[in-house]
Amino acid sequence: MDILYLDKHIILLNKPAGLSVLPDGWEEDSNYLVRILEEEHGKIFIVHRLDKTTSGVMIFARTAEAHRALNMQFDRHEARKIYHAIAIGNPKWDERIAKHPLRVNVGHKHRTMVDDNNGKPSETRFKILKRYPAYVLLEAELMTGRTHQIRVHAYALGYPLLGDVLYSSPETNLISHPALHAYSLSFTHPTTGKRLTFTAPYPPDFEAALNRIGAD
Repeated sequence: MDILYLDKHIILLNKPAGLSVLPDGWEEDSNYLVRILEEEHGKIFIVHRLDKTTSGVMIFARTAEAHRALNMQFDRHEARKIYHAIAIGNPKWDERIAKHPLRVNVGHKHRTMVDDNNGKPSETRFKILKRYPAYVLLEAELMTGRTHQIRVHAYALGYPLLGDVLYSSPETNLISHPALHAYSLSFTHPTTGKRLTFTAPYPPDFEAALNRIGAD
């Protein structure tokens, strides 16, 4: 496991894509992140989650006190979460705020969908970091935390994420899952009060996809 930071109060790591945070309802016997961490570090507390297919920086609390303090930061949107994603297409805009209301867990595929009448308020701030002929590297900042929020907002704007077949992206051999990576997390340490920022390097398949679309 790629540990980015560890002390008596918190653990930060670079989660690999393909590993669930908690037991998968469809594969109850498969390994999952919390089990792996607790086998090595003892009891941990979940502060936030990433989808199974999403890689990147995550934080866990190691004490109940740290858990409460971090939960308050996340609830108040004082923790800043930045994601990087590869999207299909080439938008005319450089920055865009998506505010489509979202309703989660829809249908047998458990999709999230835009629902102007019954969806919950949702906001993602997008910025283009680099343009390629047929793709863009996006920065996405979550202002709310709905399931699949970045993926659905990108799709709603007309630029689905590379590899995200659940949200209408065509099948590809560039990457085997949605090209979404939790790049950085900023927060206040629950005991020292110091503001900290941690970044997680791109996984090899994300880096390889960028190299290939750049070469093409």
